[in-house]
Amino acid sequence: MATYEYDCPRCGRFETHQPMGTAPASHECRHCGRPARRIFSAPHLTAVPARLAAALDRAERSGAEPEVVTEVPRRKPPEPHPSLSRLPRP
Repeated sequence: MATYEYDCPRCGRFETHQPMGTAPASHECRHCGRPARRIFSAPHLTAVPARLAAALDRAERSGAEPEVVTEVPRRKPPEPHPSLSRLPRP
């Protein structure tokens, strides 16, 4: 099922779920019953994980507001996995 968006002149925008390719150019408004015209909008892409959304936002902002780096960031080495301590030593 695809989501289609319509705009009622009295009530505003609303969505309907219909089989893909079957949406008419106008649809009856759920609230007032007047004909509402179909509008084309961006697909719903809001189901993005928070970490990915933050990374995309940071990448978009960096075009206009680049971060100033004064030194190379250092990361501490990762801790060895606990199961590796049970392996035989040479």
